[in-house]
Amino acid sequence: MMLVVAFVLLSSQLYAQQPDAIVGKWYNTEKDAQVEIFKEGGRYFGKIVWLKEPVENGKPKVDKNNSEKELRTRPIMGMRLLNDFQFKGGVWEDGTIYDPKNGKTYSCIIKRKDGKTLEVRGYVGFSMIGRTVEWTKVE
Repeated sequence: MMLVVAFVLLSSQLYAQQPDAIVGKWYNTEKDAQVEIFKEGGRYFGKIVWLKEPVENGKPKVDKNNSEKELRTRPIMGMRLLNDFQFKGGVWEDGTIYDPKNGKTYSCIIKRKDGKTLEVRGYVGFSMIGRTVEWTKVE
């Protein structure tokens, strides 16, 4: 009986930690950037904290592909890519992801594949029509 009680208590503690399982630093698919995912006001966000090549033509890389002209001079380093994710039923959803490579923002769902891998799915309209990439935990 004590073993069952201990298991239930341990299981509930692990479940309570699950929403914050994505908090930390993650490499993007190409491993040329690190995104730090953090929690703020009950929601999850992510910003670029490291770039393999942070400089272009002797200057810090900027958001040159943004569709909004006034944002094309903002630095890539420190930029928020992930916005407003909520943890629901084992996934982080209802958020958006910005892709500085093409200047577009997509709806997004994030799932943990395992302790060291996230599946990040960006889509337009329906989640069935989109692209999934894997991010790996920074050791």
